[in-house]
Amino acid sequence: MSINSFENYPMSWRPTLTHSGSPIYAELAQQLERDIRSGALLPGTKLPPQRELADFLDINLSTVSRAFKICADSGLLTGSVGDGTYVSYSSLTRLTDAPREELIRLDAMTPETLEQSELVSVLRRMLAEPANARLFQYDLSHPEWQSEAACRLLRRAGCNVSADGILTAGGGQNAIAAIFAALLRRGDKLGVDPLTYPGVKSAAKLFGIQLVPIEQENGCMSEAGIRYAIKNDGVRALFIMPDYQNPTAHVMSTEQRQMIARAAIESDLLIIEDGICKLLSDELSSVHDLAPENTVFTLSLSKTISPALKTAYIAAPERFKAPLDDALYSINLSQSALLSELGARLIASDNLEPLLTRRAEGIEKRNKLVDIMLNDFIVRGDRHALSRWLVLPGGISGAQFEREAARRGVCVYGSEHFTVGKSIPEAGARLAVCTPGSIDELEKALKIIREIIS
Repeated sequence: MSINSFENYPMSWRPTLTHSGSPIYAELAQQLERDIRSGALLPGTKLPPQRELADFLDINLSTVSRAFKICADSGLLTGSVGDGTYVSYSSLTRLTDAPREELIRLDAMTPETLEQSELVSVLRRMLAEPANARLFQYDLSHPEWQSEAACRLLRRAGCNVSADGILTAGGGQNAIAAIFAALLRRGDKLGVDPLTYPGVKSAAKLFGIQLVPIEQENGCMSEAGIRYAIKNDGVRALFIMPDYQNPTAHVMSTEQRQMIARAAIESDLLIIEDGICKLLSDELSSVHDLAPENTVFTLSLSKTISPALKTAYIAAPERFKAPLDDALYSINLSQSALLSELGARLIASDNLEPLLTRRAEGIEKRNKLVDIMLNDFIVRGDRHALSRWLVLPGGISGAQFEREAARRGVCVYGSEHFTVGKSIPEAGARLAVCTPGSIDELEKALKIIREIIS
């Protein structure tokens, strides 16, 4: 029986146990998740201290701790020692209904539809060869020449690695899933930007990894923030996008890359570096090259070369290669023989550069239109960015802007889709400028956006 009276005591959450026969910790975790999903507990809400909640419910402290851990592993809660437990913004998924067909899509990152005669030419030659049946089998051989082709592309992206340190996954998201499965354990803490790629949020939830937002300085994780997270939150890995970070489009300076590499080496921190926009960037250095024994580098081909190439290369130090290879095989995230060979042949031929040039010219043209039409507002990113970050004027949240844009025929993602942790996010929206089917469609969407924020 509780020894304290809670009749007039202020508590942000007052659960009621029904003693339905389920374990009490499971019932408490289910009620907590239900109240978060329904909006009864909003992101940023500080929950009662565990000991206080145990007293209120007249149950053991360990029961409350177990329920909180279940929800924390699902990405619903965040917190650190001495700071308390909060409802996380990672609990939010889609804030709007499924996009209507007539909406102009600026939400999902889908590359511009381009003429790709170079890729067609390579594919036709492959299919015309007598031994083409092998292309429709499982990819078990991993020929050395394909690794050399991958090595060539990674070096072009600023990641200098030997061919024997490269693995292949069926796309960038699969590469992230394999890294999480192989190198992190359920309950591990992963440091991320306060606004981070939703694919990382969903993968972390799937594998029970807790995301910890790292304090920022000049648009990047600060050294003090990283060291605090290691010491106080138990962070053992960082996820970074040094070039055109998704969603803020921030490009790390050389000094910022050096700082992260130095922190990784000194603290034996795992760095997961996503180089998805590296082929479009003028910045050639990678954190991988500064801390090669601590960094796993991924390079996806679908966004900057061709969506048909659902292929990602993973550059890993020797100590991580075997567990990564096992994870790719065990959870079936490896690549097909057809796509492995198609991507490798494209890289090894003279056909890659014209295709990349056309892709860069297309995205530059779209970004120029953004700069012209939204020149009175803060829009982060530059001519190479696949998406831009629109900072919203005071008084409108990302969620409000997202709903109003959808009402007027444009689908975007507001800040809340990307936010990690307990803090209210910067009011903004990601504009996936690469996605609309034509530049005229993009112009129409930008006119609507300008009207809303004006």
